[in-house]
Amino acid sequence: MDPRPTPLPSAAPAPAAPVRATRSLAPDVARGLMLALIAVANVSWYLWGTAESAGMTPHVPATGPLDTVVQVIMTIAVDHRAMPLFAMLFGYGMVQFARSRAERGMDPRAVRTMLRRRHWAMLLLGLLHAALLFYGDILGTYALAGLVLVWWFFGRTSRTLRIWVTVLTILLALGALLSILAGATLSLFAPPEVLGAMEAGMEQGGTGTARPLAYGEPYLPSVLYRLSLWAAMTPIAAITTAPLPILLGWLAARRRILDEPWRHVGLLRRVAVVGIGIGWLGGVPEALAVAGVMPLPAAAPWMLTALTSLTGVACGAGYAAAFGLLALRLEGREPRTEAPAPAPGADRDLLPAERAIGVAADLDVPPRRRAPGRVERALAAVGQRSLSSYLFQSLLLAPIMASWGLGLGGHLGTAAAVGIALLVWLASLPLAAWLEAHGRRGPAEALLRRMTYGRRDRAPRSRRA
Repeated sequence: MDPRPTPLPSAAPAPAAPVRATRSLAPDVARGLMLALIAVANVSWYLWGTAESAGMTPHVPATGPLDTVVQVIMTIAVDHRAMPLFAMLFGYGMVQFARSRAERGMDPRAVRTMLRRRHWAMLLLGLLHAALLFYGDILGTYALAGLVLVWWFFGRTSRTLRIWVTVLTILLALGALLSILAGATLSLFAPPEVLGAMEAGMEQGGTGTARPLAYGEPYLPSVLYRLSLWAAMTPIAAITTAPLPILLGWLAARRRILDEPWRHVGLLRRVAVVGIGIGWLGGVPEALAVAGVMPLPAAAPWMLTALTSLTGVACGAGYAAAFGLLALRLEGREPRTEAPAPAPGADRDLLPAERAIGVAADLDVPPRRRAPGRVERALAAVGQRSLSSYLFQSLLLAPIMASWGLGLGGHLGTAAAVGIALLVWLASLPLAAWLEAHGRRGPAEALLRRMTYGRRDRAPRSRRA
């Protein structure tokens, strides 16, 4: 069945006749817009012309005022913000996946097996992605985190998830505070010889030293470099930065906040304003350091990284909420009465499989007052094929930037690289729209389905993975 609404009549009376009600495109539109942020966030990793970096950020030293402005904007609004958004939507999609299989009558044990196989397959795809193209791959990070979290938490009560969200937030906040205090203490009280040794160590092992190895070497040696870098970073990220946003995505999906944004308009507005506000304010200190206004100690350029990462989780949630509100507006749906927050322990007496998929769907679905336009359909098509679109970015950016390709990454500054990244994201829109129009899944989604689901998935052929 085609999930798109029927076109509006060419001469509709006023007020406009409602378009056939369907599920909200908010999750798909959010994923489509997220991929623009991912492209912009990742492109600096390809700039291999220098091993220098602006602090602990991936940015190369600015070559002019435009680079500085772009780096400041990215530090405030993109760096450490796009990845938590990706993780939240990844977690949201895990619940959607389990819910859709449960609605088909699948055994809960089979669903968990499928999730586990899906994550192992993602880990393999992440390994190949890192080795062949991009060492900053995040598929492996989320796959590892998903394997652990599904095993440990997927059927737990929402109260348990909220407790762990609180615990993880406190731990990250303590880490941010201790990092700032440690950096300040070192710069003020450490002996000069200690500071000198630490500065030398940061120069040899800073964030910029990986880029020339990954993209400035011939292709075959660079495969080994990228793979070793990915193997070192992935487990750390899976333990430290991925669990909190994934659990937040689960909680949001259990309440269908993006599936049914018309029932959560007030909540979405609050999360968008507060989350983005916290995220942008939290990025200002590191942005000032990147701009040279407030330089960080050379021995402790990491002192603000934890703060930027923590506030980035809030910003990712704010972006997800803002994208949900945008999709609601594009669809022209009328808000409904705000859904109340679930009572504490409301799912305590449910079976684990029932807890995992959350509340029942809203039967009072407001109709669309306008048909989706080309831009909305293209964004949703990219979002429905987010895995293919993510890999597509690396498939273009790596040969454009690396020395074994066009080699542009050896000469470009931040502003030019960001422009190329946005063009690559824009190129994915018509491709995804073409696949949507022809009823085809993304190639990576089709491969993932074949690798993980097999005969267990009795769903009819559709465009989504």
